[in-house]
Amino acid sequence: MSKQLVLFCDFDGTITEKDNIVAIMRKFAPPEWQAIADQVLGQKISVRQGVGQMFAMLPSSLRQDIVDYIVAEAAIRPGFADFVRYCEEAGIELLITSGGIDFFVGPILAPFHLKNRIYCNGSDFSGETITITWPHACDTETCSTDCGMCKKKIIRQYPGDKYYRIVIGDSITDLAGAKIADFVIARSLLEQKCAELDLPYKPFATFYDVIDVLQSKAAELNQ
Repeated sequence: MSKQLVLFCDFDGTITEKDNIVAIMRKFAPPEWQAIADQVLGQKISVRQGVGQMFAMLPSSLRQDIVDYIVAEAAIRPGFADFVRYCEEAGIELLITSGGIDFFVGPILAPFHLKNRIYCNGSDFSGETITITWPHACDTETCSTDCGMCKKKIIRQYPGDKYYRIVIGDSITDLAGAKIADFVIARSLLEQKCAELDLPYKPFATFYDVIDVLQSKAAELNQ
C-alpha cells in the first residue's frame, strides 16, 4: 500500500453511545442550558459559543463530581477495545478527534492508553465557573464555522498524497471532515448525510463493524 492509513475517530456518540456534554448538562446545569443548545442546533450561535456558555453555568467546584458521574455513566460502544488493539497490531494510526472537553474525555478513555492521540477542547477551573479553552480552534484557512475543535484542521495535517484518511463518526460535527476524507465509516446523522452527498462510506453499529470495514479496505488498497 503506497499510502498510510490514518483514522480520525469521533468520541461523543461514536466511541461512547451517548453525548456526554448533554448528559452533564442534564445532570448539573440550570434549565437555561437547553435554550443555548437549541441555538447551537439552529445555527444561531456557533458550537464554540454555545459550549462555552453552557459550561460557564457550572461552578468549578463541581469538577470531580462531574468526572465521577460521567465516567460511571458513559457507555463505551461494543468492540472499541478490540478496535484499538487491531489498529496497534495493523500499524494503523488512530487519532481521537473530539468536540468534548479534556477533563472528562481523558478519564473515560484512560483504560485505552490513547493519551497522546486525543484532540479535544481544554478546560480552566481557576475561576468560579468552568472556562472552556480551544487549543484546536478553527482558522480562516480551514474552516469558518467556529466549531471550537476543528476536525478539518486536524485532517489537513495529514496530506492526501501520503495518507489514506478515514473519518469515523456519527453527527453533523463530523461532516466537514468527512467531505475532505478519502472514506467515511458512519452511523446516525453522518450516515444519512454521506448518502445524501454521495460520499464514499460504510455504515457501522459497533466497532466490530469498523474492524470489518478496515480489513476490507486494507485488502482493497493492497491489491
